Amino acid sequence: MSALEWFAHKPLGGGIFWIQERFYESGNRANIWLVRGSQRDVVIDAGLGLRSLPDYLRDAGLLAPAEGAGPRPLLAVATHVHFDHSGGLQHFEEVAVHSAEAAALLQGDNYEAVTWLSDREVARPPRPGWSARQFRVPPVRPSRLLHEGDVISLGDRQLTVMHMPGHSRGSICLHDKDRKILFSGDVVYDGSMIDWLPYSRISDYVASCQRLMELVDRGLVEKVLPGHFNIFGAERLYWLASDYISQAGVCHKISTCAMRSIASVALRVANSRITS
Repeated sequence: MSALEWFAHKPLGGGIFWIQERFYESGNRANIWLVRGSQRDVVIDAGLGLRSLPDYLRDAGLLAPAEGAGPRPLLAVATHVHFDHSGGLQHFEEVAVHSAEAAALLQGDNYEAVTWLSDREVARPPRPGWSARQFRVPPVRPSRLLHEGDVISLGDRQLTVMHMPGHSRGSICLHDKDRKILFSGDVVYDGSMIDWLPYSRISDYVASCQRLMELVDRGLVEKVLPGHFNIFGAERLYWLASDYISQAGVCHKISTCAMRSIASVALRVANSRITS
């Protein structure tokens, strides 16, 4: 299967494209965002990596040429290293990730990447003989380590890094302040927030949700482009963040601790099979 078959995209205007993996039919299917600038293009998250995303961007004509030369520089930014967001980083020459998860990406740590893929989630295999048991996130050397407050310049637009741990220890949002757009990764999306993975932490998540609410209170976000599911606005963002905080009590912490223990064991067993 070619990259052109595997991916599909939708233009949102303003130099932003929404890309998805057509045959990965799962709630874990991550949104991929291409943001084009005057001097640099950025891909936010990269999917599973079963087909080459750069090939798709090129073949679909989504990479605008630089003045008098080939395409502009292309940077892939991982909002975090979970497998559904980071598997495709292997196909990019320039990769950025938060410093807290750089070692996991460099080592190809599929436990921290929470790699969990089944054959039934892939409606059409990317090549003959492919099996989900073969899948793993390969080691990738980041070319840029991100920290709170860093700015990724695309020329005519700037994306500010907001370190928002909780879902994972290196989770980030990217904030386009001028356009009041938040690329939220898995920090928040229109669904149940996952805080029971090996490197999740409820207290961090509560603090991150408080920051999200402050963004809304200050009128700094009007549109959220999340890591999963559909786009939503400021009112929904405020509700999702405040609802998580209201639910993060003692009972939630106890049940989450039990779920984390189960998930940890399952991931270690699954990934021992992958590497054996």
